[in-house]
Amino acid sequence: MTTITFKNDVNGKVAQMPVLEPTYGAPVVDIGKLAKEFGYFTYDPGFMSTASCQSTITYLDGDKGELMYRGYPIEQLAEQCNFLEVCYLLLYGELPNAEKKQIFETSITRHNRIRENLRRFFNGFNHDAHPMAMMMAVVSSLSAFFHDRLNIQDYEDRMVTARRLIAKMPTIAAACYKHSIGDPAIYPRDDLSYTGNLLYMMFSLPGKRYEVNPVAERAMDVLFTLHADHEQNASTSTVRLAGSSGTNPYAAIAAGIATLWGPAHGGANEAVIRMLDRIGEVSNIDHFIAKVKDKNSGVRLMGFGHRVYKSFDPRAKIIKEVCHQVLDSYGHDPRLDLAMRLEEIALSDPYFIERKLYPNVDFYSGIIYSTLKIPVEMFTVMFAIARTAGWISHWIEMITEKDQKIGRPRQLYVGASRRDVPPLNERN
Repeated sequence: MTTITFKNDVNGKVAQMPVLEPTYGAPVVDIGKLAKEFGYFTYDPGFMSTASCQSTITYLDGDKGELMYRGYPIEQLAEQCNFLEVCYLLLYGELPNAEKKQIFETSITRHNRIRENLRRFFNGFNHDAHPMAMMMAVVSSLSAFFHDRLNIQDYEDRMVTARRLIAKMPTIAAACYKHSIGDPAIYPRDDLSYTGNLLYMMFSLPGKRYEVNPVAERAMDVLFTLHADHEQNASTSTVRLAGSSGTNPYAAIAAGIATLWGPAHGGANEAVIRMLDRIGEVSNIDHFIAKVKDKNSGVRLMGFGHRVYKSFDPRAKIIKEVCHQVLDSYGHDPRLDLAMRLEEIALSDPYFIERKLYPNVDFYSGIIYSTLKIPVEMFTVMFAIARTAGWISHWIEMITEKDQKIGRPRQLYVGASRRDVPPLNERN
């Protein structure tokens, strides 16, 4: 095994730290003994240089622009599989054959309803409550309805919970939307696909049957596949950290939803739509780009660049084609003209090339959602539906790790030194 030698220049003490070799990516130095051997911790804000776990689920290469689930390239999965096949892959490690696919999809259908007393839970929210606030609360409350299968050490309990979560998320999301517009919630149908059911529950009315457009159904399926997992991002790390305490999986997933709600994480495609609406016309783009380049303007180019990807986001290439298919079916959206012009500038202007600001998955996904009449407040809810598959897969992996411990990051304390409490009449 390769090791790295650490030497304390103060006392001359030496320790060997093993280097762990990944399937792909940079080797990782196991510094678990650093505190014991040297009395030191590491300082790594944002955990940018820290591997918090070992995982077999997702790998991405930011420099090459590659993304794989369980070793399968995202391009192949998006083209050849539906979202529930991808869910099965994330959960079980392999793609299902025809028989297993049918059994899994039947299981998801069987679990897609929510209890009537849970449905009444929505009446407690104000009409203008944000859908993410409702989703977070409702998902957390599921533990009160399914406490009979919450033995996290039991394999079958874990997998039943995983299937329940994946199955119920579209029903919960649609109910959040219906409550926000004052319409009655719609029950799911057993004859529709996963994404077809979501669209049906969102846009059906008691007196008017909604016919699912196959183009929209497929577009949503691809979007969900692209958003299903993305390695150790903020929300996934939150699910793992919360789950490490032994809390129930519904609470851990609710914590992930809360993290995803942050505009720096799950709200990027909403920001893209708002940016395009502010620009308004193609003729205004040059003025907008000038503001983007002005450091003092505070104007940012949304939907470009990524914290991890330093080249083209592989998901953006797929979703751009899907966006055109949706617009061909639903009619042209003027915002696409704006988007294409912004992309053209970003890919040719040295300012953006030097900063590696390539289009990311959020750049086109917002246009698709908007074209399908999904309001911007629901964009992050759509993200949460898809990411639940990744979250629960990581939670299962974390629970079954041999060296699993409760998360306990260290800190660099820079506060006041020890002092005595003065009497009340002597305090400033």
